[in-house]
Amino acid sequence: MPRIELRNISKFVLKNLNLTVEEGEIVALIGPNGAGKSTLLNIIAGLIDYEGEVYFDGVNMNRTPPHRRGVGYLFQDLALFPHLNVFDNISYGLKIKRVDGAIREKRVNEMIDALRIGKLKDRYPANLSGGEKQRVAIARTLAPFYNIVLLDEPTASLDGQTGKYLRFELRSLLKKLGITAILVTHDLMGAEEIADRIAIIHQGRVEQIGRPEDIFFNPASQAVKEFTGTPNILNCESCLVLTSGLVETVCNGMKIILPYEGASIKKIAIPPHDIYISDKKPPGPALNRYTGEIFEIIPIGSISRIGVLVGGNRLYAEMLTDTVDEMGLKLGQSVHVIVKLRRLKHFEAE
Repeated sequence: MPRIELRNISKFVLKNLNLTVEEGEIVALIGPNGAGKSTLLNIIAGLIDYEGEVYFDGVNMNRTPPHRRGVGYLFQDLALFPHLNVFDNISYGLKIKRVDGAIREKRVNEMIDALRIGKLKDRYPANLSGGEKQRVAIARTLAPFYNIVLLDEPTASLDGQTGKYLRFELRSLLKKLGITAILVTHDLMGAEEIADRIAIIHQGRVEQIGRPEDIFFNPASQAVKEFTGTPNILNCESCLVLTSGLVETVCNGMKIILPYEGASIKKIAIPPHDIYISDKKPPGPALNRYTGEIFEIIPIGSISRIGVLVGGNRLYAEMLTDTVDEMGLKLGQSVHVIVKLRRLKHFEAE
């Protein structure tokens, strides 16, 4: 389980980037297109030249060619061999490493079982769905006993539910195998589900690295705030357990119900695009629904930020400017506010 250390890495957009990934840790790299995330994976794998230093367990890898770095790499396009069936695709890397036949077969079957693709092993890539191809590609990447694995958008092509399940399974498998992993993704919620820490890459540098809750509740810069959607952060004074799995918190006079996992909740983050505002009372149960008063309207192109005073909290919502105009929203107007339960994030007290 090697520790990865990158010192003063420069290449293309990357400028003196420093990053450390601990043994057995899963780190997600997130940032806008062109931030240098995939370039960084290629540097770690040794596929392109660069300035700076790459260390695995304190050993400088700058002069070590790609095939001797012991790094597994899942490319975004998956690159399955069309002429090989699933079993042979997964065993390919083991054959290249000249792993004994019995050990090779045992390892391939372990990967097949772990990723639940036993019914597919005789099929060819052309006869697989997108999710099945993704599972096969992950199995092939992990099979050759690598201690370091790089994953470029491992669930990007999947629908929300399929991607969520695969991220859960992938995290469990990486932890079971004790692999140090770095993955690239554009999906912040997906990164939360799989990574121990998230690194925000902006303009070729690590803007912030930390646990998901650190990124949301203690952003280090304006760039991080913008990337996380500038969430509304509320301080909670009390918590009341309602039933198994649900808790009611009170945040400056505003009662909010959210999923409960057993610890007292200190702060709540509400993304602006997950606050719904209406000039009319919407139908449905009165769960996380409030009335508030608009104190600010900021048009930003096709999107407008609406500031609403709810209890003692100044909340910001994001709406289409056309919708704001259609409703005729104005300063001082009383409106109905809905906070979506499933998208609330919380920070637990120590």
